[in-house]
Amino acid sequence: MRNIRTENVQEHSLQVAMVAHALALIRNKYFDGDLDPNQVATVAMFHDVSEVITGDLPTPVKYSNPIIRDEYKKIEKLAEQKLINMAPDEFREDYAQLIDHHRHNKDIAFIVKAADVICAYLKTLEELSAGNKEFELAKKRLDKMLKDYHSSEVDYFIKAYVPSFSLSLDEITQEDY
Repeated sequence: MRNIRTENVQEHSLQVAMVAHALALIRNKYFDGDLDPNQVATVAMFHDVSEVITGDLPTPVKYSNPIIRDEYKKIEKLAEQKLINMAPDEFREDYAQLIDHHRHNKDIAFIVKAADVICAYLKTLEELSAGNKEFELAKKRLDKMLKDYHSSEVDYFIKAYVPSFSLSLDEITQEDY
């Protein structure tokens, strides 16, 4: 889709890491979680690292057909393994723990995936507020995905954090008197 503001994989990964960190904190503080927010953030920083090799395939294309989805997953796995193998021998296992999605426990994997979807949702809000109507269907799809998670920490994040993402710099820096 046409973007008002483009974003690269580093920017996206940092935002996902920050959101994932917040989700882990929320789960731990309010919903009896026991996650290491720093580990979650680090895994999130590496969640799209395979795109260094594969590039980014738009989600609607990636998931439009089970054959395309399954083949792309194989390509991602090969790219992940290539990157792991490029690390010095003594660090391969360390990077494999971060890069290989199959090694993540289910709670961390869920938090990172939810953070990724939240960041896509935030992107739709940014684009829509700039007048880019191409993101209307994406917003509806992401709204549904986030609701379908039935996740207390996701719901909390959306209620407590998402409104601040639409504030202007003037609104953020305004002093309360």
